[in-house]
Amino acid sequence: MILAWTQFLLLGAVVAVAASWLSHYGDVIAERTGLSGSWIGLVLMATVTSLPELVSGVSAVRLEAAPDLAVAHILGACVLNLLLLSVVDLFYRPACMFVRASQGHALTLGFSAAMLSIVGLGLAAPAAVPGLPLSVATLLIVPVYLLALRSTFTFERRQLLEPVEPATAKYPHITLRRAGVGYAAAAAGVVAAALLLPGAAVGLADAMGWSDSLVGSLFLAAVTSLPEAVVTLAAVRIGVLDMAFANLLGSNLFNMVILAVDDVAYARAPLLSSVSDGHMTTVLVALLMTGIVTAGLVYRPNGRVRGAVSWASLALVAAYLLNAWLLFAGQPAASP
Repeated sequence: MILAWTQFLLLGAVVAVAASWLSHYGDVIAERTGLSGSWIGLVLMATVTSLPELVSGVSAVRLEAAPDLAVAHILGACVLNLLLLSVVDLFYRPACMFVRASQGHALTLGFSAAMLSIVGLGLAAPAAVPGLPLSVATLLIVPVYLLALRSTFTFERRQLLEPVEPATAKYPHITLRRAGVGYAAAAAGVVAAALLLPGAAVGLADAMGWSDSLVGSLFLAAVTSLPEAVVTLAAVRIGVLDMAFANLLGSNLFNMVILAVDDVAYARAPLLSSVSDGHMTTVLVALLMTGIVTAGLVYRPNGRVRGAVSWASLALVAAYLLNAWLLFAGQPAASP
């Protein structure tokens, strides 16, 4: 156990350092290409930081034959990413996060809610593609994801056409090529370290005798979401709030695509018809938290509760704790 914790902490340190550079070079790329921090976070950051979920999910269905673990892991990561927004709110001191973040993130949240709903319907009323061991939901997830990327890109480009005040370059001495190389090296460090993290987490969780749903939703999701957490906080530290916001929301979109990949990798049967209906709890909580974030972006609360976070962030924490309590409460009683 000591060895597992030591490995976990060392890998976490590698992720922390690499993710800090990832955010830095991502901001440079945004400046050099004219793309917004939101777009960089939604596509580049979110894809890189979600790769551990992809590898862990495929491993769960192909090597471990544990579809419940794969589904719980992805849905748990979505809930945790939304919880991390409350951490961003806590550490972003210039103003309440929901006041400064772009309202354009509501577009991503809308697509995220749609994709979560597709997964929820797939769990509640499993339907297979005729002649194939695939869930019908899988055929819908990928097109919706591509539509989300295209719609967001179109929205961002439309925003750039509006007149804005000229901005002073923050990185005048860093070329786009150097930023690209630095970004690739930092991304490789994040992925390499993050892919080794689930092993230590699963080993510790197995000793507790908990179910795959519980381990996947809370523990494995927490470990594989470490890159999102570190990249997000690093972006906040350098003042790129929209990149931090978009990284978490973009990861949730990409996580739904990972479920589709897991479905293809499982091959034995449609994935969503091979798991317990207990995952609906996490889906509904993820939808609840998505609604809370959307309301916060539209309403833009100015105040902070006791100077810490907004009411929306407190609601996110409450929803996450509710999900954890429901998962623990749903555990089967231990055998005497």
